[in-house]
Amino acid sequence: MAVNLATKYSSQIAEVFTAGSFVKGKTSTTFDLTGVKTLKVYTPVTVPEVDYTREGMARYGTVTEMQDIVQELKMTQDKAFTLTIDKGNYLDQNMSKKAADMLRLQINEQSTPAADKYALKRFAMMAGTIATTETAPTKETIVEMISTGAQTLDDNLVPDGDRYLYVTAEGYKMIRLSPEFTGLEGLGVKAIGKGVCGEIAGLNIVRVPKSYMPAGCYFIITHKNSVLMPYKISDAKVHNDPVGVSGALIEGRHYYDAFVLGAKSNGVYALVQKSSKLTAPILAFSSQTVTATKPSGAEEMRYTVDGTDPRYSDSAKVYTAGVAMTSGATFRVAAFAEGKFTSDVVDRTC
Repeated sequence: MAVNLATKYSSQIAEVFTAGSFVKGKTSTTFDLTGVKTLKVYTPVTVPEVDYTREGMARYGTVTEMQDIVQELKMTQDKAFTLTIDKGNYLDQNMSKKAADMLRLQINEQSTPAADKYALKRFAMMAGTIATTETAPTKETIVEMISTGAQTLDDNLVPDGDRYLYVTAEGYKMIRLSPEFTGLEGLGVKAIGKGVCGEIAGLNIVRVPKSYMPAGCYFIITHKNSVLMPYKISDAKVHNDPVGVSGALIEGRHYYDAFVLGAKSNGVYALVQKSSKLTAPILAFSSQTVTATKPSGAEEMRYTVDGTDPRYSDSAKVYTAGVAMTSGATFRVAAFAEGKFTSDVVDRTC
């Protein structure tokens, strides 16, 4: 007979995941994907202001219907685990309690780290700004590099507060030893959340293990409302004495994902090694047709013709050949590859 741990221990399991995660609690909760696999986010597109005209029938300008950009968020990380606890190994102990302890251990040692690593990789790969450097940060340069990232958010009108800097312990050490930071107060005085150990340039510093940071990435800056990390443990149960096992059989399913919201992607900044990022596609235009040359290392290019960002837009298509364009339309394209950071977006208005 099965004892459903999802019912009995669901709140405790969620607490374990949140407390152990460096990312959970630092992302937006605006969109709820619970109970659904795909969510489409609609972002209205505003129009620029024009001069008011005091005569005629178009005094406020030409009337246009408000457009919107659609981004599809699809849950992809559907993970599972199973293990047994033989009755002979803990005779006379409570199987259900032991199974719950094992489930908690599984989350702490496997599920939570895997989800955090995946989320940070997604945030870096899909950041609105992926800056590059040929030289790794040092204690003399890291504060300036971080300040440049914070300035990028400022210049893009990203709100103050709820900004997080994800950096490795090595990067945190360089910050501590940086000449620009020496003598300033507040760093590491009080931990206000998992991994949060201070503040710099208006950013809450989150010190993460080196293995959590994507290869080739030095640090990631996110605004809480720019990123999502929905998750749920949809099923966790223990079978007592199932066929073939004298003891308990534990099964669990861990369902989650991580996203950068396209409409707020300017709130995500990553500094990466230059060789780890794809170069931008090269565009050519002739006879109302745009052609794009795939950069070295790219696996595919995705493009749009409605002016939306091909990194996030639901209207993006995989580029295969030249695209015929209408006058005034804008072609935008970016290159993608597994294990490489996404290229910059390049565009051409025809």
